[in-house]
Amino acid sequence: MAMDSPSVVSVDAGADQSSYVDWPAIIGGIVLASAVSLILISFGAAIGLNFLDFQYNADANPILIGIAAAVWFLFVVLASYMSGSYITGRLRRRHFDASEEESDLRDGVHGLLVWAGAAVVGAYLAMSGVGTGLNALGSVASTATEAASTVAGDAVSEMDPNAYYVDSLFRSPQATDTESARAEATRIFAQAALNEGPLPEEDRAYLVSSVATNTGLAPQEAEARVEQVSASVENARQQAVDAARTARNTAIISAFLISASLLAAAIASFWAAQKGGNHRDKKLMLTDFRRF
Repeated sequence: MAMDSPSVVSVDAGADQSSYVDWPAIIGGIVLASAVSLILISFGAAIGLNFLDFQYNADANPILIGIAAAVWFLFVVLASYMSGSYITGRLRRRHFDASEEESDLRDGVHGLLVWAGAAVVGAYLAMSGVGTGLNALGSVASTATEAASTVAGDAVSEMDPNAYYVDSLFRSPQATDTESARAEATRIFAQAALNEGPLPEEDRAYLVSSVATNTGLAPQEAEARVEQVSASVENARQQAVDAARTARNTAIISAFLISASLLAAAIASFWAAQKGGNHRDKKLMLTDFRRF
């Protein structure tokens, strides 16, 4: 009895065996998305610089500024990623071995790859010299403030935020050496700041006596000066705490907005790549119809 020969699966030599992932189209989309993003970010930095120079004042609403920045960032990521994904979907080489739904899925996945690649490139640019150069545009407005602080640096110690207030304690027309008294008063205020409370009564009484001794003021005047300086120090400390809290909240909100914007950009990239693929297919079908 003859044995059955093993079955042989024939492979069409003309079938396209290449990968479904069209890397040239993806790389082209990443380059386009990165370029559009870089241009829009540069333009946004210029707008922010002009705002600081000509529009900023004490009455500016930080909430409105934050909303405007968030809307602009969302527009940047959507416009850049959608443009790159659309081009990738339009340029992707289609394999005619799947249904229309499968082809749309492959186009959308290519858009997601463009989104992921552009996000990585954007993160790299933000941490590289290019991102530093763009951020430098926004620091021009603060340069003048820093220069003014440098000029005033001889009068106010940069290492000790309480130095100015301590100096005001011992202002006197008399040429007395109050260096040790100033140092001790600085330590008293620093300890009160660490305790986040008012000056203890014993420290307050000691400061009144020290100020009266070193300035020649009457006890009542020395006490009034101590009260005034103590209130100024506490106000400065509270402002620093508020600024730190604002910076922390801003960082949290910014991280959330960036994550939400990137998530929206991923969805938009998937959709834009599918649209690019649909337009590509319609063009091919129209060409074939005219040909025949």
